[in-house]
Amino acid sequence: MFNAEKFIEESVAKIKQEVTGKALIAFSGGVDSTVCAALVDRAIGEQLVAVHVDTGFMRKNESVNVEKLMKKMNLNYRFVDASEKFYNALKGVEDPEEKRKIIGEKFIRIFEEIAEEEKIEFLVQGTIAPDWIESGDKLRDNIKSHHNVGGLPERMKLKIVEPLRDLYKDEVRKIARALKLPVSERQPFPGPGLAIRVIGEVTPERVEIVREACDIVEKEIEAAAEKGLMELPWQYFAVLLPVKTVGVHGDRRAYGYVIAIRAVQSIDAMTCAFSKIPFDVIDRISTRITNTLKDKVNRVVYDVTNKPPGTVEWE
Repeated sequence: MFNAEKFIEESVAKIKQEVTGKALIAFSGGVDSTVCAALVDRAIGEQLVAVHVDTGFMRKNESVNVEKLMKKMNLNYRFVDASEKFYNALKGVEDPEEKRKIIGEKFIRIFEEIAEEEKIEFLVQGTIAPDWIESGDKLRDNIKSHHNVGGLPERMKLKIVEPLRDLYKDEVRKIARALKLPVSERQPFPGPGLAIRVIGEVTPERVEIVREACDIVEKEIEAAAEKGLMELPWQYFAVLLPVKTVGVHGDRRAYGYVIAIRAVQSIDAMTCAFSKIPFDVIDRISTRITNTLKDKVNRVVYDVTNKPPGTVEWE
């Protein structure tokens, strides 16, 4: 039986021994990075610098809310807007593995610049077991390269510290609850962000479409769950497909993108089952998306694939 309090005590003691100088933590504001930040902050205090990078692939108001969280946790933090750098790096890139590796390396190079300015030697990451398991090695097949594992460049100046490396998501949530962190029940959000929810090449226009669609999916599902109409899924979002289909708006022909809704139930992220969303909730989501994005999206579908054979994210 996993004991969160015992893990916190042992982890803080281990970090004190391992981190002998200043450390930088990649802070996304998700459960994993927030728990990591809280543990390392307990161990080394002001020696920790939390860095949030706005890649341009964040959800609606995501970076604003993350900055508020860093302030609330009283962290020593830095905020970096690197959206232009990330968009430029992904121009013309369609392959999901290439996307993840480019994003992973870009993160590291930004962290290295800050580390040099701040004279930092250690990089803390919120890596958990599914990240390195799915990223593969000599014994395991590569399912997808998580940006914080398979996306790491071969040559790095920083020493990696991963306090949660052997834990699964349900265990990390227990630690977050024990630490009374406000993100303990927050749904997972991938490090590469909306870049892997745009299937194919990433452009500002496509990201803006999926950002708006994701916001609608999240709000409608959360409202339905709050009313008791359905169970809140473990993860729920929208995906923009790289195809256009013929539709009709009013009395005129439309030619727009397809949005896929994805919602799943899981415990540890290793397996999942698609959520049984009531049809009227799907109807509201579809109507809102096609009305809000009527000049860009004219078709909405629902993904009913479990993991396996699918994964949670589409890329």
